[in-house]
Amino acid sequence: MSVTIRLTIRTAVWRSHVARIANAVDEAGGGLVPVVKGNGYGFGRNWLAAVAADFCDTVAVGTVHELDGLPDQLTAVVLTPTLSPPEAPVSGSSGPVLTVGSQAHIDALANWGGRVIVKLVSPMRRFGGDYEMVELAKRAGLHVVGVSIHPPLAGSPEEHAAAIIDRLADIDTSLPVWVSHLDPDQYRALPDTHQFRLRLGTMLWHGDKSALHLDADVLDVRPVTAGDTAGYRLGSVAADGHLVMIGAGTANGVAMIDEGDRGSLSPFHFAQTRLALHEPPHMHASMAFVPVGNALPSVGDHVDVQRPLHMTTVDEYRWL
Repeated sequence: MSVTIRLTIRTAVWRSHVARIANAVDEAGGGLVPVVKGNGYGFGRNWLAAVAADFCDTVAVGTVHELDGLPDQLTAVVLTPTLSPPEAPVSGSSGPVLTVGSQAHIDALANWGGRVIVKLVSPMRRFGGDYEMVELAKRAGLHVVGVSIHPPLAGSPEEHAAAIIDRLADIDTSLPVWVSHLDPDQYRALPDTHQFRLRLGTMLWHGDKSALHLDADVLDVRPVTAGDTAGYRLGSVAADGHLVMIGAGTANGVAMIDEGDRGSLSPFHFAQTRLALHEPPHMHASMAFVPVGNALPSVGDHVDVQRPLHMTTVDEYRWL
């Protein structure tokens, strides 16, 4: 099998971390909702949902297009509002749980009749409305099973918890409050006036980075001389050295690292040194330049890849 980019997982370390977070949330009152949206945080959405099914009854996906292939025993919550509900008719107590955050979202689901969570407005100002949306959703024939408060990433978990608590006075105590961006300690400290459910993705799956390692194959190494041209745009080589062809590119989600005013950096490392790129990554390959005197990988070696896993398409998983 030809492999270009792989994710190596230290199985015991990874599973221990996942279990520790799940147990901590359970001790804080239960209600954990693992998020498996997108590419499944690099593991694959359906595979990750199957792992989650071992310790929870509900998972969250990103869109209605991510509902297929999930374990039958799981309830799926769709986090992003939709203007096109699932085609299959549902009753008020079955099927996926959708999210509404505006009158337009409610109108789009008026003939659907299933379960929804009403997203309340937060400082993010992405989706969400006032609490009166709960009644608007009910009048449209939707079965409201909770409200959602989604604080921004900015700020500390303590600030996120404070922002959530500030909203509770207006919320019916019979409605579960779905929250995110809290760690188990802040979740435990929420008041007992309401029932809460905690969505966790990055903290749950990527919280112990020592368990995860991403790398790519070196597919070719070619000597070059200063002034030679190479690449899609025939850029000039700055010095004597070698061009190193790495089997990972934009098709895998591998791109330059944006450093803002400081420009862009290569995502590749070898021998604890960042490899300069001759040009930005292409679809399935990236061209690095190694000057004479620097550590030079050989064909078949692996180079480290610095990319967020939720943006990366992995070709092979290696469980240690």
